[in-house]
Amino acid sequence: MRMCRHPAQNALLLLALAALCGCGEDAPEDPPAATEDGTPEGRWRMARAEDLEREIRNLQGIGYVSGSRPAPGRYGVTVFDRERAGSGTNLYTSGHAPVAILMDMDGKELHRWECAFERALPDFPPPDELEKSHFRRYWRRCRLFENGDLLAVFEGHAMIKLNRDSEILWTFAGAPHHDFEVAASGEIYALTRTAHLLPRINPRRPVLEDSVSVLDAEGRETRRVSILRCFENSGFRTTLESMDRGGDLLHTNTLEILDGSLADRVAAFARGNLLISCLKTSTIAVLDLERETIVWAAQGSWQRQHQPTVLPGGRLMLFDNLGNRSPHGKSRVMEIDPATLEPLWIFEGAAGRSFQTDTCGSCQRLPNGNTLITESDNGRAFEVLPDGTIVWEFLSPHRAGQKDDLIATLFEVIRLPPDFPLGWID
Repeated sequence: MRMCRHPAQNALLLLALAALCGCGEDAPEDPPAATEDGTPEGRWRMARAEDLEREIRNLQGIGYVSGSRPAPGRYGVTVFDRERAGSGTNLYTSGHAPVAILMDMDGKELHRWECAFERALPDFPPPDELEKSHFRRYWRRCRLFENGDLLAVFEGHAMIKLNRDSEILWTFAGAPHHDFEVAASGEIYALTRTAHLLPRINPRRPVLEDSVSVLDAEGRETRRVSILRCFENSGFRTTLESMDRGGDLLHTNTLEILDGSLADRVAAFARGNLLISCLKTSTIAVLDLERETIVWAAQGSWQRQHQPTVLPGGRLMLFDNLGNRSPHGKSRVMEIDPATLEPLWIFEGAAGRSFQTDTCGSCQRLPNGNTLITESDNGRAFEVLPDGTIVWEFLSPHRAGQKDDLIATLFEVIRLPPDFPLGWID
């Protein structure tokens, strides 16, 4: 059996093999000494181990395609109402390459960061038939520091920190994915995952188990807490009843450190707790990291949602990917009351302006009260007034697909405020 050369993959594989061979408290019963056709036990175990390695590699390689929708003829900033749109600069990641681009409101590129997967993890095995390699092609998400340093994630595999010149400051190869946030202390809270055999969930096939990891400012992991265990340890374990017990269990896609501003209405939203989103169960939840439990969870009219976030005024906003029933597409952005789950504001597209992304998607409330929305699959970001009027729109100029006939997935556009320091740009 060929072992993976990367230490993190070897560790995960050995844990899974130990469980498969009867080691560990959750191990299944040993198989019979020989199969029906007389195959010796040792060869049976080896074959199962090779199957397990293949499934683990496939789970580790889960990611997003670089593009999925036909490219339109237009690109760049196509709508800009200068009087009513917000101001600042826009930072985005795209499926066309492992880059982050900072642009002004007119779409002019101001700066870019780039780092190929092979430069960040030179000892990682090359792609082969066991692996989906989408994650090597782009950064799923990024965050910018005021000095020009940048954090970025290769989905499910690595987080890197670059300086403004794209020089690598450190790499964390602990399987981070989807989202992370930098606390005021400098610690980094990141979603991470482990592909392994978890017999209490599925004794035959490996699964992806999501966790929250805490890293110090230098990218060293100091703690890891299983999100699955937090649900199991809580009064909200019934939300797991809709969980698929094979493959990607929860598909946690968002993490936000709570500031306590909603705690007077819902005590669970205490300062320091974490707001998360689990796509596979269409659940948004609050996780108490110190107690390692879920203290609030909700399922509503949304389906396969992303990006729940706390708004001023005691509301939550989220990106509902597939819960819309209007004729304008299945996606919508919702504001809800966290105490009652009552919808308080909805944007769901309009006639002639359909709105739908099956994957990803993001929403950001701007200081002027407008909402910036990323419609990922269509490579589109746009800003709307409270009445739904579009006052700014950006269509990605980047292409994907073997013939460059697809618009590149636009994972997230973040609006930085006008006073964000940019003096480091040459």
